Amino acid sequence: MVQQASPRSELPIVTLLPNLVTLAAICAGLTAIRFGFQGNYEQAVLLVLLACVFDAVDGRLARLLKCESKMGAELDSLADFLNFGVAAPLLLYLFALQDMRSAGWITVLVFALCCVIRLARFNVTAKNRDGERQAQYFIGVPAPAGAMLVLMPMFISFLFANESIIPPIVVALWTAIIGVLMISTMRTYSFKMLTVSRENVPFVLLGAMVIVAALLTYVWVTLVAINLVYIAGVIWAWRRGKLKD
Repeated sequence: MVQQASPRSELPIVTLLPNLVTLAAICAGLTAIRFGFQGNYEQAVLLVLLACVFDAVDGRLARLLKCESKMGAELDSLADFLNFGVAAPLLLYLFALQDMRSAGWITVLVFALCCVIRLARFNVTAKNRDGERQAQYFIGVPAPAGAMLVLMPMFISFLFANESIIPPIVVALWTAIIGVLMISTMRTYSFKMLTVSRENVPFVLLGAMVIVAALLTYVWVTLVAINLVYIAGVIWAWRRGKLKD
């Protein structure tokens, strides 16, 4: 008796788009490291920013296409560690911390370890998430935000020169502080859950377009401003949490 072969399981090609975006983010992070070793720091930082954009897009794209998968979630976590836990602090080390030698490298290791712990904790809590409070807040600073904050000394330096203008010891302390904030129990706002009334939608869209235009025109000063606003938001969320407790 001849057994018929089972029909092949086929997937629409569009369902691969989220994973392709994640792989593009990994390519961006690896290329940023390459540019960093070549001394092309501005382009390297811009690639890390591109990886942040990809990170924001891939998950939403998967939900939109209804093709979320365990493999996609694992790829996303690995990409986050590479781009935000390795590429970002490594660029900062090459740019500003090499003169500190071992001390500067230890700071990079601390940040990377904090980032991987943060991502592991997020993956565990995401599987057990329930309740409105957890949906509205992150516990600790998210990895993409941590990468943008830790790169702020480079943003400031690019405003005035192509070399570091902030003392290495200050950069090292800043890196360690951001790393600790990522694994802290401090609540930070989850902008994914922010809502806006329908009548204010045009103003929100206009504001978003203004920010995009500013990024395209005055990229470094805009990034510094965004970081300062985010820091203010972290402080505000911390104070609100203290008052509620």
